[in-house]
Amino acid sequence: MALTPVVLALSKSGEPTAHLIATALGCSVHGREGRVEKADAYFPNALDHARDLFAAGTPIIGVCASGILIRGVASLLNDKRSEPPVLSVSDDGSVVVPLLGGHRGAIRLAKEIAEAIDGIAAVTTAGDIALGVALDVPPAGWCVSGLENAKAVMAGLLNGDPYVLRGEAPWLGALKSLPNVRTEPMPKAPTLGSLPVDLIREGHQDGNKPWLGFMRQDVVLGVGCARNTDPEELWELVKETCAKGMILTESIACVASLDLKADEAAMNVIAARLGVPFRVFTADELEAEAARLKTPSDVVFAEVGCHGVSEGAALAGVGPNGTLIVSKQKTANATCALGLSPTPITELPGRSRGRLSIVGIGPGQATWRTPEVSKLIADAEELVGYGLYIDLLGPLAAGKIRSDFPLGGEEARCRYALEQAAKGKNVSLVCSGDAGIYAMGALVFELLDRAPNEEGVSDAARRVEVVCSPGVSALQGAAARAGAPLGHDFCTISLSDLLTPRDDIIRRLHAAAEGDFVIAFYNPVSKTRRTLLAEARDILLKHRPADTPVMLATNLGRPTEHVRYRALKDLEMDEVDMLTVVLIGSSNTRLAQLGEGPRMFTPRGYARKIDGDLTDKRNDPYIPEEAQQ
Repeated sequence: MALTPVVLALSKSGEPTAHLIATALGCSVHGREGRVEKADAYFPNALDHARDLFAAGTPIIGVCASGILIRGVASLLNDKRSEPPVLSVSDDGSVVVPLLGGHRGAIRLAKEIAEAIDGIAAVTTAGDIALGVALDVPPAGWCVSGLENAKAVMAGLLNGDPYVLRGEAPWLGALKSLPNVRTEPMPKAPTLGSLPVDLIREGHQDGNKPWLGFMRQDVVLGVGCARNTDPEELWELVKETCAKGMILTESIACVASLDLKADEAAMNVIAARLGVPFRVFTADELEAEAARLKTPSDVVFAEVGCHGVSEGAALAGVGPNGTLIVSKQKTANATCALGLSPTPITELPGRSRGRLSIVGIGPGQATWRTPEVSKLIADAEELVGYGLYIDLLGPLAAGKIRSDFPLGGEEARCRYALEQAAKGKNVSLVCSGDAGIYAMGALVFELLDRAPNEEGVSDAARRVEVVCSPGVSALQGAAARAGAPLGHDFCTISLSDLLTPRDDIIRRLHAAAEGDFVIAFYNPVSKTRRTLLAEARDILLKHRPADTPVMLATNLGRPTEHVRYRALKDLEMDEVDMLTVVLIGSSNTRLAQLGEGPRMFTPRGYARKIDGDLTDKRNDPYIPEEAQQ
């Protein structure tokens, strides 16, 4: 499991059990508000919170009835190979039930919990009961080949079909006691690494052979290359190097290199193709391996501060007890080397490239936050942002390192987030709405784009991975509450003149008014700026009717949400603040009076399209047949 589980405590009676589990696993307790006395974080609704954690990929251990967790996550069930573990535990801790996530370690987690709290793991999966092992969930340091065959292999074993287990893997020891499994040594194939382990049905025919292969991940691939090397050149060298070392690529635990190459596209591509992490070391860490290098280079030392990149990275990756099994191989622009660890690699060496995810959390409520954003936040080690926005994450932020910045500290906030990511951390920069709309996304890229003498960021920060994830913007939230005011062309204009010259704002107001756009005003007023919204109203009144509908939406998606409608001529500044989005309709925008109240919409003209000039488009295959009649 990549993520630390969260223990949910829903009642006072189950609270002691929740804390016992949390202590045993080193994780946090989230408690139901008003029912649990002590917790690391609190939530108001168990179903919503379970759904939010599940969407973020966080393993859930609920001290509660199984049905609560099932109802909470049911709508999100999709792919059993990617879903996180979900377990329920009785209030007294006597029974631990793995509900979901057997392919992600739920069975193993259930047994660990049961042992820690003296309970019983109620395991119902046939493979774990009859075989004593989940063949498709290897322990850390091992990988599976032929995973698509896992279901057929386990079914065959349960049916009594004869299988042969070739090779040694301690975690597969339970299979040796099965009467239909015989063991034999793996034939000695030429290899410089560890031998694979096979489980093959006897008497199989080629093309129809239920089998699984198991491989120790004990090899580190050290790489080096010139800047902007073609990934295909490096990939061909990797394959040749593995062939020379008689190494299966499945045995590679990670790709490693110098930290100056953290953002090198070719290296990141290779790691992605192999499905393993990319790890980096400092020049000093690689130079510490100088005595073990087979091909040290003074030229390389003069260039980057260490006598070998690929060999040094391979050796640093496998540790002091590892060996270099393939020395530096090279092409015109790339180098490769292979290191072998005496044991499977379960703890990754070096550090990661570092990642900054720029996330928009929407207006604040969890149901408007995208699953991708929740997952990025759950994966993050540190959260950076305006304190209120991090607070809006509720329990999802519990246990995270958080760095709060005030309003007005935007540049310092972005620079800090980038520099923290440059240390190899996984950092989330938390914004409200959508991070790319009047938020921190553009500022991050501006800092990265600045020249070194323009107060940008460090070279290390320029090498981090930057991920942008969309959020529900205030504009979208307001439009959804209104109805469909953005049904035709629209624009957004910020009325803040702190960053945009006032003359530019006025020019844009005139252009949008003349273009008859639906307009969303961000930052409509502040304590010291009260006149621009009134000027905007007066400019718009010259180009559209006085009764043009206007929507005012304050605190969208929060308990204090307040939505109201006005005619353009009646728009007053005193009922608008910085937390209000102002939506001004076009000359075609209307209010429909419905049972639940007025709804604002802007027709796009579909009625005219269907009833109007389609005479020249008869039999056009791109127009629905019913529209041609």
